[in-house]
Formats: sequence, structure tokens, C-alpha cells
Amino acid sequence: MRAAPSLKYLQVVPPFSEHFFESEDEADESIDNGPTGGLTWDGRVDRGSEQAKIPLLSDFEMGNKSGVEVGRHVLKAGYGKAIADIAGPKAGGDPAIAFRTALKALEVFQQDYKTFYPYSSKYDAVLAGKVALTPQEARGLELFNAPDKGNCASCHVSQRGHDGTPPQFTDYGLIAIGVPRNRDIPANKDPAFRDLGLCGPLRTDFIGRQEYCGLFRTPTLRNVALRKVFFHNGGVHSLQDAVRFYVERETHPERWYPRKADGSLDKYDDLSEEAKANVNMDPPFDRKAGEEPALSSTEIDDVVAFLATLSDGYEPPK
Repeated sequence: MRAAPSLKYLQVVPPFSEHFFESEDEADESIDNGPTGGLTWDGRVDRGSEQAKIPLLSDFEMGNKSGVEVGRHVLKAGYGKAIADIAGPKAGGDPAIAFRTALKALEVFQQDYKTFYPYSSKYDAVLAGKVALTPQEARGLELFNAPDKGNCASCHVSQRGHDGTPPQFTDYGLIAIGVPRNRDIPANKDPAFRDLGLCGPLRTDFIGRQEYCGLFRTPTLRNVALRKVFFHNGGVHSLQDAVRFYVERETHPERWYPRKADGSLDKYDDLSEEAKANVNMDPPFDRKAGEEPALSSTEIDDVVAFLATLSDGYEPPK
């Protein structure tokens, strides 16, 4: 139902909060940034073990009926001794303990910095003074940061923290951007079905909170150039198109949304009518239909070139 989020760079994501105040060394701590944090698109879990449980027990992912069933699979696969070494002799034959131990093991594994937060991209090398961006990449970074152009950095923070920490390329906030409906998702064959993120249906504690409907967590853009699908519903299939959506959503909505039976445009067609009021209108979404997009095609290519510098595994030339 949703695109699989990256498990990388989750180690600094704050626990979910309805009212998030920036830390004192980052910004004005009196500003309430609203719903922020959590490890999933809707922010509903805060620990790696809780996140790992979701696909294992989801009806539309791995489809296990219970943790005990998962535990049986773990033991049948030959992990009984390893489970017993961690959780004690009795655990090697207890599916419930095996399940809990496996979840904890997955959480610990995701703390391996070499795998999950290596900070080994070209941009990290640039920040360390080891290499320079190409002219196109540098133009892309400038456009990425410029409030009157891409304005990407307003949510995907590109600067080091005041304490010197590497940029995470996310502010962890939940936001509604009105991405087009992905009609390839089986659940969307029901025209009445809506995945509204923070207000449900997968997250249940905010169902009925209309001000939260349509909000999804801003993902990191680290390694974004390696992805094949984009946004929470995976409905966009190239990075160029993902960037283009941001600058054309309001200026050329007919390129992104279908027509209703009466011929009118069905903007933000993956949202309920009530949730459409929550769609973000900050730049570059502040333009009107028919106006020039904030980025030209060449400038989109420049931004995409910069985003490619965020992929891990870069080796500076010797």
C-alpha cells in the first residue's frame, strides 16, 4: 500500500510528537513545528523493533498471523541456538520469545553505522573538504537551497547542525503535499479508499483528526537517487519527475491529476475533500496555474545532479 521507506539514517529521527520544538542549538525553540518524527511514513512507531514488526505482521506484506507464527518460522529456519545464546536456554524452543528476540536483533543490527549511517556520499566528502562539486552539482545545490526556486531545504535540511552534525536532509516533519493517486495499489481499486497517513487507516490513534489527514513524514533525501519509486505511495517512478511534481503541481496540475466526469480537474485526487485543506502551499507550491514553474527543465536536471551526490559509497579520486 505504501512505498518501502529507507531504513538508513533513522538513528537520529526523534520520537513522534504532535508538538515538536527545535532544540536550542538548532533554531528558535519557541516555535511549534507540529507533528514530527517516528520511523514510518505516518510516524506511528519509534523503535527499530516496533518498525520491524510491521511488515512481518501486515496482511499485505509478509502476512504472518501472529508473532508466535513468526517465531516458529525463525526456529524452523535454524536460529534456535542463536536465539538461546541471546535470550537463554528456554528461548530456543519458545516461538514467542524467539519473535521478541528476533525483533530486538533487527533493531540492534540497524545500529551498525557502516551499513545504516555511513555518511559516505560525495556531499559528505565535499563538506569534509576532500572534493568539490561539479559546476552542475553546485548549481543544483544552490537551486535546492534557494527559497524562491526549489526551496527544498526548507524541509530537507542541507546544512550541518550547529553542533557540527552532518545534514540529514529532512526536518522529520509530517506534511501533506497532495501527491497523485497511485492506481496500481490494490487498495486503491476501491474509489472510496484513502490512505491519509497520520489520520489513518494504518495509524489508528488520530482517526477523525481532520487537521492531520494527508500528512506523511518527510523522508531523508540521502540515497534518493538510488530509489525507483518516490513519495509515500510510490506513484512517481523517476527522480526527475519527483522534482518536476514539486514545481508543476500548481502551475500545470493537468499534467499530474485526472479529470472528473464533468471535465473539471481532480486536484489532490488521493485525498478526501476535507484533507485537501491541509495541502502545503509554501514555495514552490505558491504559484498559480499557467505561471512559469519555479524550476526550468535544465534547472530540474541540475537539482537531480546534486541529489545524486547524496548516494553513499562515493570514493574520491586518488
